[in-house]
Amino acid sequence: MTFDPWWLAYPLLGAVVGFLAGLLGIGGGGVMVPMLTTFFLAQGFPHEQVLHMALGTSMATIALTSVSSLRAHHAHGAVQWEVVRRITPGILAGTFAGTFIASRLGTAPLAVFFACFMTFVAAQMLYNVKPKPSRELPGRAGMSVAGLFIGAVSALVAIGGGSLSVPFMVWCNVRVQHAIGTSAAIGFPIALAGTAGYLVNGWRAAEMPSFTLGYIYLPALVLAGAVSVFVAPFGAACAHRLPVAALKKAFAGMLILLVVKMLHGVLA
Repeated sequence: MTFDPWWLAYPLLGAVVGFLAGLLGIGGGGVMVPMLTTFFLAQGFPHEQVLHMALGTSMATIALTSVSSLRAHHAHGAVQWEVVRRITPGILAGTFAGTFIASRLGTAPLAVFFACFMTFVAAQMLYNVKPKPSRELPGRAGMSVAGLFIGAVSALVAIGGGSLSVPFMVWCNVRVQHAIGTSAAIGFPIALAGTAGYLVNGWRAAEMPSFTLGYIYLPALVLAGAVSVFVAPFGAACAHRLPVAALKKAFAGMLILLVVKMLHGVLA
């Protein structure tokens, strides 16, 4: 096995992603996907595979980190498990199907979609956009449709779904604390279905680099994922001491810069 010096960057990436996830309560995909894409391009991986690999690896990392987040919110009684039960079938189907859509898109259109969605997420943070509670949660069919949509978009951008599921639940008169906790629980089936989908779709992809399993790059998963899980509690502890509202605005600006850097690397 040949050691790649780029592997040294993955623990640092995991530390940044884990700290921000704990501090701001955001999923790691917004940071991890553009950074992994940049790293993969620098490592000389095939251009048409780098973004798919970044999405798959990020999804697999979320599968590791979402467990600790889920347990923390459950301990505080913030997870509405009935909502999780009703939306999970749609989430699983939508996320798994979304990986097939992503795998059939070229790198350029996938990068543009990711950039547009992350700009939307950044705008949410900058302007603290929150929907007005105006209705109740829908029935089984409505929850399934919502799960399909949230899961499909989550697969295309490798997020835990919070940017969509939290506003949806708040709109449906779920208290924001419970919406956040329930979203954390929903992130686990999103990550599992997304990981499985990117593994299946990348299994026969041509010209894949060594140490990949489907579209999942194992050195990044192991090195970044392990450090992210370890560092996240420190970020959560700092959330009680630092001005989180101001930091979210700074993070939104950083997110836009990362997306622009990724687009330049992919489209140049």
